[in-house]
Order: sequence, then structure tokens, then C-alpha cells
Amino acid sequence: MPFTRRTFLATGTASWLAAAPPSDEIRLGLIGAGGRGTFVMTVFQKDPAVKAVAICDVYEPNLERGLSTAAKAQPGVSAKPYRNYKQLLADPSINAVLIATPEHWHHRMVLDALAAGKDVYVEKPLCQTPEQGVELVEAEAKSRNIVQVGMQRRSYDLYLEARNVIASGTLGSVHMVRSWWLNNYLGASQQTKLDGPLDWAQWQGPAARKVALDPDRFRNWRFYSDYAGGIVADQGAHTFDGIHLLMNASYPLAVTAAANRPQRKLVDMPESVVMTAEYPEQFVGVFTINYAAMRYQSRNDQLNQVDGVKARLDIGREQYRVFEQGKEDTPSITRGSEKGFGFATELHVRNFLECVRTRKAPTAPMRLGFQACLVVQLGNMSIKQGRRIRWNNATRKVEMG
Repeated sequence: MPFTRRTFLATGTASWLAAAPPSDEIRLGLIGAGGRGTFVMTVFQKDPAVKAVAICDVYEPNLERGLSTAAKAQPGVSAKPYRNYKQLLADPSINAVLIATPEHWHHRMVLDALAAGKDVYVEKPLCQTPEQGVELVEAEAKSRNIVQVGMQRRSYDLYLEARNVIASGTLGSVHMVRSWWLNNYLGASQQTKLDGPLDWAQWQGPAARKVALDPDRFRNWRFYSDYAGGIVADQGAHTFDGIHLLMNASYPLAVTAAANRPQRKLVDMPESVVMTAEYPEQFVGVFTINYAAMRYQSRNDQLNQVDGVKARLDIGREQYRVFEQGKEDTPSITRGSEKGFGFATELHVRNFLECVRTRKAPTAPMRLGFQACLVVQLGNMSIKQGRRIRWNNATRKVEMG
């Protein structure tokens, strides 16, 4: 087989020859077989040359579901079960890994996957802290591995077309983008039981604070600061990445945020937050998230409004519209995605697989994944400290005062 992908890796003093698959086959390992991870694995399996050969999870029901789901799409090919991700990474026949664990594990697992010579598709948010993000970007730069962060708007035809509309000057100069995301999770009941065995110690892993087994923390980890940046980070990483794409923006200069105290019982991260990010491109990005609002149909639950001096562009999940000055009641341009927002994930996975085969740069590499989650990390710092938080991109550090 011609060496169309890197098969040799040297890490420290150790080096080895990784097994080369036949033709363009990609042997995939899934780390984190929850709902999102299992779904994205099935998107990978739409490519007939992708074989899910390994599934890892520390929660037995997830592991069993992942194994059975993988088998349905590839008759005759069984995935090997793992309960420790490092054992999966040690298999030299695996070319790429899909990491879809809770957020607090992303940083360590991506570093270990790169050290093992694997190409990586990792769900967002990429990491929990600016320091972790800097380390990941540096690790990617030293590696020749392909890394795709799961921010599917980067591959979505609707967003790419809207970006071109803005770049063409249709809106005139833009100095503010306003975004919102609305939902309601206040009525959800506390989770008090699990459906099977869970290795709780391994699941907690790198979390700074270790606590006793808590089914609610396991089920709703996004809302606990030990494991994630809250719903504002989970959805804000997507939203700010969309803003960055549309505006061709670089890293933020500063972020200011405000929030209510959490209204949902037990959790320690707020659900009603406003973040304002300042950019060197001379615009401000404002993101409002409220998970204590009424519920909307998914096609209407989020919107970005790009305010130009000549026109405004509104873009949601399924369509964008342009409203010209003096004609704001009737859009001059209306465009919808032919296959809808759900297709964005398939486009994003396709891009990753193409890059695994060609070694081209993917649409959402590590630096863009870090840029998106950095904004919400700075925002959470602003909430906690009650002040504007600045970012120095030259030193890649948070600046005090």
C-alpha cells in the first residue's frame, strides 16, 4: 500500500510502526459510548470503508449499547470492548479515535491519543481551562496527526454560504453580532439510580474534586463545574464558533459576563447567562443563553443576528435571511439548507475522514476548537470574579486587572 497516511510515529524514545489498513479502510475506536458518541459513530459508519473495531466506556449499559449499535452497521465485524481507554489506544491497528466523553476528560484523552499516533475527532467543548487549550494546540503543532473538534457549523453549507454573504460586503461593516439560545431544563427530575455497573472512580478521573457516587452528576455532568463549564460552555462553544466563522474572527481580546444564580437544584453552574466578547476585528459578540425560558421547536431555539450598517443577516439552524436598511420587514435574501442542520454532523465527519486519507487540514482543527471554548472559559471567570477578563494572545495567557 502507498503511504498515503503517516504510519510511523516517534514519541520520546519510543517508536513503532503502526499497522497500515488495506486500501482506504479506517479502523475507528470510540471512547465514550453515550448518546452523542454512539450517534456520531453511526455517522462514521455511513462510510463503508470505516470499521468501528473498538468501543470503550466505564458504564456497562453504554458499552453494551455501543457494541450492539456498531454491529448492526457492519455485519461480520465485531468491535472489541474496552473499559480503559489507554488499552484501546495501545492497539496499533486503530487509525482514528472518536472521543465523546464528558468534558473533563477531553484534554487528557486527546493528548494520549496523539501520543499513541491516532487521528482524533473530539466532541466540544475541547477543554476546561485556557492552560489546557494552550497545551493542546502546542501538542497538535508538534504532531502530524489530524484533529477535528466536533463543531459542525464549520462544515455546514448554510454557515459557509452566509459567511460569503458577509465577506462580500452585502451587510456593510459589522460591529456587533447578537446571539441567543433558549430552552428549559428546570422541570427535569433529579437522577437517583443507574441502570448498570459504573466505574465511578475512573469516570471522575482528572476531576479536581472527588465525590461519592452520584447518579445525577453522572447523568447531568454538563451542569457541574467539576466536569464542565455549564450549559453556557456546552452551547456557547457552538455559538461563538459560529460567530468566529461568520466574522473570520481571531482570538478575543476580553470577555465580560453576568448570570443569575442556578435555578435548578443541586447544580452549581447558572443557566441564564449573558456574555460579551470583544475582538480585534472591531466587533463585539453578544451571547445570551437562557435554559429557564419557554421551550421552542429546535429550528427556532437559537439565532445569530449579524448587524451591519447596510443590512442585517439572521442565521439559525435551518436558514438565513438578509434584511436591508429601510426594508427590515421583508428579507431580500432567504436561504435554507437542503438537508437541514442534522446533516451538518455528517458533513463534518466526512471532512474529517477525507483529511485522514489525504492529510489535509480539517475544517475545525485544535486552534479553532480552543478559540471557541476560550471565550466561554473567560466568561465563566468573569462571572466568578465579577470583572472583565482579558486575553493576551501573544503570551497566550489570561491577564489580570
